[in-house]
Parts: sequence; structure tokens; C-alpha cells
Amino acid sequence: MSETAVDNLVRHGGLDGLADDWSADKQTYHVPWGKAMMWIFLVSDTFIFTCFLTGYLHVRLTTTEPWPVQSEIFALSFGGDPIPLILIAIMTFILISSSGTMALAVNFGYRKDKAKTFWLICVTAAFGASFVGMQAFEWSKLILEEGVRPWGNPFGAPQFGSVFFMITGFHGAHVSIGVIYLLWVAFRVKRGHYDEKGYEIVEIVGLYWHFVDLVWVFIFAFFYLL
Repeated sequence: MSETAVDNLVRHGGLDGLADDWSADKQTYHVPWGKAMMWIFLVSDTFIFTCFLTGYLHVRLTTTEPWPVQSEIFALSFGGDPIPLILIAIMTFILISSSGTMALAVNFGYRKDKAKTFWLICVTAAFGASFVGMQAFEWSKLILEEGVRPWGNPFGAPQFGSVFFMITGFHGAHVSIGVIYLLWVAFRVKRGHYDEKGYEIVEIVGLYWHFVDLVWVFIFAFFYLL
């Protein structure tokens, strides 16, 4: 415990001293509490996605009915023969590209280049919104044209629909929340809210966004390619 924290306990005692002690040590080991809390949240979220993907693999391996062929269900035609997984490939490319713009935003944030930080965060949010839009198109196509439902589908194992909507929907919700979070941070960056406080918040939102991107890589590999 720091000397400042000890002095606070001696002077105030009780809950006041505890509060002063907590605030005095808020950057122990040079890690801001905001960043530490984001890491704790991401670790807990990792467990949730791991349970979802593990459950999917268990269902996939134990189902007695044939599992639908993803390359056929998720094919898209542009006037010719259907191209397997083309929409999913575009979505993956967009989300991975957004990690690059987010990394640049963090870099320029620590340089206190407000204009570039703002625009790079906005570009990242635009990529995220595009991803969600494509996912909405994918859902509507499966529901309206292919007849896939959470309780069944015409292609084989009925568990396919429930697993698909659960995993991609949960991830899509994370992306949607991330887009809102990014735009909120970008707005405050533009207004100069972090000029004196520093741009650590840009790195924190970057941690969340990189996590969302990384999770999609696993979903893409496990759900669409296996």
C-alpha cells in the first residue's frame, strides 16, 4: 500500500479512508482501471463464446441427421453460378480491415493527432456497420428464401438454425454495440474531451474492437469452414 493511502486511512478511517485508498492506488503497476476492467470483461466474454463454440462442435459431432453443407447454403450468385461463401469472405475481409484502421486510430491518438484519430475511428465504425448490414442481409436470405428457422431447416439437422442464429446473433450484437461505442468515443475526441485527460480511452475501445474481430475469425473457421 502506498504512503498516500496509509495517510488517508490514518486521517479518515472507515469508508472514507477505504475510498481514498482505492483512488490513491488506482494506477498500480501503471495500468489504468478502465483498461483493467476492459480486460476483465473480455476474459469473461471469452468464456461465453468458448461455451457457444464448444456447444456447436458437440452438436455437430453428435447429431444423427446430416449437417447442412455451409458452402451451398451460404453461396451467393451475381448473375452466374453461385459462389460459395462469397458474402462471408467479404464480411471477414471488412472486419479484419477494421482492425487495421482501429490500430492506426490508437497510434494517432497517443500522438494526440485529434483529426486523424477521429476519422480513423469513424472509418472503423463504418466498417462495423457494413458488417452488421451484411449480416442482416444474410439472415433475411436464410429466413425468407431458404426457410431456415431456430427450430429447424430444410437442409438437414434441425439444430443448425438454433446454433447459427445464437452464435452469429450474439456476435452481431457485440459488433453493433461496438459501433455505438466507437461513434461515442469519436464524438468526444472531436470535441476535445480527451485533449487534457489523454487518449487512453481510444486504446480501451480498441481492445474491445480487436476482441470482436478475433472472435469472428474463430466463428468463421469453426462454423463456416468445418
